[in-house]
Amino acid sequence: MVGFIIRRLLWLIPVLLVTSVLTFALMHSIPGNPFQQVERPLAPAVVERLMAYYNLDETVPQQYLRYMGNALRGDFGPSYQFRDRSVNDIVRGGLPVSAVLGLLGLAVALLIGVPLGIASALRQNTPVDYFSMVFALGGVSVPAMTMGPLLIWAFALKLDILPVARWGSVAQAILPAFTLGIGSAAILARLTRASMLQVLREDYIRTARAKGVPERRVMIRHALRNALIPVVTVLGPMAAGLLTGSLVVERIFAIPGLGKYYVDAVSARDYPVIMGTTLLYALLLVLANLSVDIAYTWIDPRIKLSER
Repeated sequence: MVGFIIRRLLWLIPVLLVTSVLTFALMHSIPGNPFQQVERPLAPAVVERLMAYYNLDETVPQQYLRYMGNALRGDFGPSYQFRDRSVNDIVRGGLPVSAVLGLLGLAVALLIGVPLGIASALRQNTPVDYFSMVFALGGVSVPAMTMGPLLIWAFALKLDILPVARWGSVAQAILPAFTLGIGSAAILARLTRASMLQVLREDYIRTARAKGVPERRVMIRHALRNALIPVVTVLGPMAAGLLTGSLVVERIFAIPGLGKYYVDAVSARDYPVIMGTTLLYALLLVLANLSVDIAYTWIDPRIKLSER
């Protein structure tokens, strides 16, 4: 186990390296520079001084080596758009908010999707099953940009029981969490139902029932535990995406998370912010997948992680 974890952590180096090279190359492949403004164009002399100040007058390979050298020391550079803040300051301020929102969204997805999928599988072709599939279809079909305003209209404007937007209290977190988590809950419901139905048809389930094992024990210890393996597989990238924050949800509810800065950075061509947030997402994605692999051994002891 320890050897497996060390090897996977070492794989972080090439993954982040390839991600940084591709991101840096794609950013600089677009013609122009971050200081070319359409509405209020800057004087050519000002643009030239800004390019020199941020070392953008160097070649792309030189800029990349300079950036990675600073990044290895923990300095991800200044923001071109927010002149009084560095990328470290932006990540330090926005990531905790996005992480809390992501954890709440993940909790909503797990608490709704998994039980609904289990109930649907155990009561196949009943009203419970039909309701579960309608919910799953609706959750997958309705995007967050539509779900958010609908929830605001229903619970904030019509019923007046929850705040419209902003961030800071428990009440203000409810609507964003449900908006972020409903889509993932629908995916988990469908996946849990399909996996549960497949497991219930296995021979060892029929054998356990034939031996007189209580139905509750058959469901929890044998069926559910094996059915959760495909669910845990998708939880890795799903959790990484939710923890870094949803760009749309943060925009709708005016949440000062990392997604807001990322959208602004892309539109403003703020290279350091784009690089910092992209590398952060890649890091979280790899760590989430590593956690999934480790969780496999707990769910199914037959799965062994090779240490060779």
